[in-house]
Amino acid sequence: MKACHFCGREQPAGERVYRSSTCAGCGKDLKICRNCRFYSAGAHWECLETIHDPVADKERANFCEFFQFRDSQPGEKGQGQGGQLKPAKARDDFRKLFGGD
Repeated sequence: MKACHFCGREQPAGERVYRSSTCAGCGKDLKICRNCRFYSAGAHWECLETIHDPVADKERANFCEFFQFRDSQPGEKGQGQGGQLKPAKARDDFRKLFGGD
């Protein structure tokens, strides 16, 4: 399932995403780094592809030729407001990963 990073709205299957594409739910850009399967906060310039120049704003449309819409996990909602997770969810995810009470 392809879903908007901001609001979590599912995007039509098989529909191409262009630089001008926007989400029908929230009106935000869809061709952004945070919607891309190659986006990785820990990678060089936050991208798993070998890009020549960094993308300054990861939440605005860009001209990247490597863009591929990422698949959302079941039950995953839009992260909105800069992709910040709520502290409780982050703590629960940490405990699931490393074990704990």
